[in-house]
Amino acid sequence: MDRHRTERLRAVRPAAGRPRPARWIFVAATVLYLAVGAWLGAGQGFLMGDALSRVAATQATLFSRDPHLSAIGFVFTPLTSLAQLPMVALAHWFPAITTWSLSGALMSALFMGGAVVMVFGIGTDRGAPLWLSGGVAAVFALNPMVVFYGANGMSEAPFLFCLCLALRRLIRWVRTDDANDLTACGIALGLAYLTRYDALAPAAAAAVIVAVLTYRRSRGESHRWHCAIMDFVLIVLPVAAAFLVWAATSWLITGQAFQQFSSQYGNSSILQQSGATGTTDVTAALEYSTAATLILGPALPLLIPIVGALAIRRRDVQVAVPILLCGAVLAFQAFSYLSGSTFAFLRFYVAAIPLAAVLAIQVAPVRGFPPSRRPGRHAEATPPDPVRIIGKHRASAPRGGRAVGMALALVLLAASVPLTALGMSSQAISVQEYSLGAVVFPDPDDASDRSADQRRIAATFSTERRLANYLDALQLPRGAVLMDTVYGFAVVVASHRPDQFVVPSDRDFVRVLNRPAERGVKYILAVPNTGRGTSDAVNRRYPTMYENGSGIATLAVEAPNDGAGQPRWRLYRVLGAG
Repeated sequence: MDRHRTERLRAVRPAAGRPRPARWIFVAATVLYLAVGAWLGAGQGFLMGDALSRVAATQATLFSRDPHLSAIGFVFTPLTSLAQLPMVALAHWFPAITTWSLSGALMSALFMGGAVVMVFGIGTDRGAPLWLSGGVAAVFALNPMVVFYGANGMSEAPFLFCLCLALRRLIRWVRTDDANDLTACGIALGLAYLTRYDALAPAAAAAVIVAVLTYRRSRGESHRWHCAIMDFVLIVLPVAAAFLVWAATSWLITGQAFQQFSSQYGNSSILQQSGATGTTDVTAALEYSTAATLILGPALPLLIPIVGALAIRRRDVQVAVPILLCGAVLAFQAFSYLSGSTFAFLRFYVAAIPLAAVLAIQVAPVRGFPPSRRPGRHAEATPPDPVRIIGKHRASAPRGGRAVGMALALVLLAASVPLTALGMSSQAISVQEYSLGAVVFPDPDDASDRSADQRRIAATFSTERRLANYLDALQLPRGAVLMDTVYGFAVVVASHRPDQFVVPSDRDFVRVLNRPAERGVKYILAVPNTGRGTSDAVNRRYPTMYENGSGIATLAVEAPNDGAGQPRWRLYRVLGAG
C-alpha cells in the first residue's frame, strides 16, 4: 500500500476526542431559526401561504374528517409535509403546533440548520482553516434570506439542505472517487426532487459532471465507457426513482401524474387565474433573473472569476461542482419564469446564496484528504503545499498571501449580507419578503401607501383566524362545513376542530358536494367566483353560490378580509339542514 493511500485511509474517521464544532453549529442555527419562526408566527401572526397550506395538508392526514395519507396532496412534492408528520401528531395536545404553523417552523429550522452544517463541512473537507470554514458558515447562517426561510416553514430550507448535501458529497467524490459519496449525492438530489421540482436541473448537471470526469479518468482502460455509465447510474438512479414513484403514485390516486402542471391548483393554473401569465420578453425575464441572483449573491461577479482563475492555476476540478449545480437551478428558474410557468419570486433564486458561500471557501487551497470509507482507484493523492521556484531552490509559497486572499473572500461575502437585506426591502423584486419591514421595524405613524400595503400583507390570514374561531364557537358536528381549500386552508389550520370541515381531500367530497343537505352539511363557505376563486370546487359546482346561494343556501355571515390578496368570505346556511 502506497504512502498516499495510507494517509487517505487514516483520514476516514476523525481522531477520538477531537472536538466536533458541527454539532454546536447545528444546534445554534436551529435554535435561532426556530426562535425567529415562533416570533414571526405566534408572536406577530406573520404566516406564509405555502407554508400554511403544507401544514393543512399534513394535518388532513391525521385529524381531518377523513384522515388518510393521500390527503397530503399531489400538487406539491411531499417531503416538506411528510417531515412535519411527527410534530403535527402532537397537535391534539398542543394546538399551536398547527394553528400557528410551529410544525412548519421547526421543520424548516432543522433543515436549514443542516444546510449550515453542510456549508461548514465543505470547508473542513477541503482542509480550509477553521476560521474560514466557520466564518463562511456564520455568514451563510445569518444571511437574512436564510434566516427568514429557515424560520417560516417554506420549502426553501429542505431544498437548500439537500442541495448543499449534494454539493458536499459530489465535491468530496471528485477527490475520493468513493462510490459512497456518489450514492449519497444521488440520494440527496432525489430528496431535493421530493422537495421542489427544479431539483431535476442540478441532478442533470451532476450526472454530466460525473459521466465526463469518470470517462476522462478512465483513459487507457478497456472498460472506459462501462465505468462512466456505472457512475452515471449511481447519481441518476435515486432521482429517477423519486420521479417515477411520485408520478406513478399521483396517477394511481388522482388520475394525473403531474398535478403541479396539469391540476387546477397548480402554478400554471394559478398564474392564469390571477392574470399573471409571466413574461414573454426575454430581456425582461433575464433582467429580473439577473437582478434576483445579484441581490442574493452580490459577491458572485467577483468570486466567480477569482475562484475560476485559481482553479485553472491549481487544476482544481472541484470548483466546477457548485457553479454547475447551483447555476443549473438559477438557469431553470429563469427559463421557468420566461415560459410563464412560475412566478417572479426572489426565493426561487436562493441557490445563489450557497453558491457564493462555497466559492468563498474554495479560495482556500486544497489541503489534506476528506473523510472516505473506501477511496476509489482514481482518488487523488494528498497535494503538497503550493511552491514557487527561486533559482534552483524550491520554497513554500507565502502563507501570508493565501491568508489575505481567504480573509478578503470572507469579507466580500460578509459585505454582501446588508445588500441582500436591502434588496429584500424592494417591492418590485421581493414581493413576498418586503412586508417584513412592517414586522421587524414597525412604524405606526407611517401613513404611506407602501406602509399600509406592508401591514396588509403582514396581517394576511388574520380574517381566516377569526372565521375559524367563529365556526369553532358554534360547536358544529363532524362534516358540518363544506368548503374548498384553494383559500380555505388557512381556516382549517386555524380551527381547533378540523374534522368539522368537508374538504377536497375527503374521499366522499364529490358526493357531499352534490347533495350537501342530505349528507349533513349545515354551512357552505364561499369565495368570489373570480380570479383563483374560479378553481374553487364549490364555485365550479354552484357558479352563483357566492352571489345568491344558488338556491340551496341563505347568507348567514359575511366577513370582509384584512389581508392582502385574500377573498371576502361569505358563510351560507344550507336550506333543509337540521
